[in-house]
Amino acid sequence: MKNVFSLVILFVSITISAQEKPKVQIVEASCGQCQFGMKDKKGCDLAVRIDGKSYFVDGTKLDDHGDAHAEDGFCSAVRKAEVVGEVKDNKFVVSYFKLLPIKE
Repeated sequence: MKNVFSLVILFVSITISAQEKPKVQIVEASCGQCQFGMKDKKGCDLAVRIDGKSYFVDGTKLDDHGDAHAEDGFCSAVRKAEVVGEVKDNKFVVSYFKLLPIKE
């Protein structure tokens, strides 16, 4: 009986550890129109570039991260961001977005 119980515990542990955990990625973030040349929308919208492909972002907006038109803003510069999310319907749906400081 102890062996069966041990096998059940082992199986449950493997199953729990095999479940996918949110993956934190470092991506390029900027204005999709101004910096990434995206034409799908008019105006300025936050986008990320992952593995060379650009996606508009759902879940946070351009101006949630400072003045987009400042010298270091998204319309003027490509920045790095730490993100958690997934691509759905050709958009990056973000659940976590942290703009990283500029390294000089």
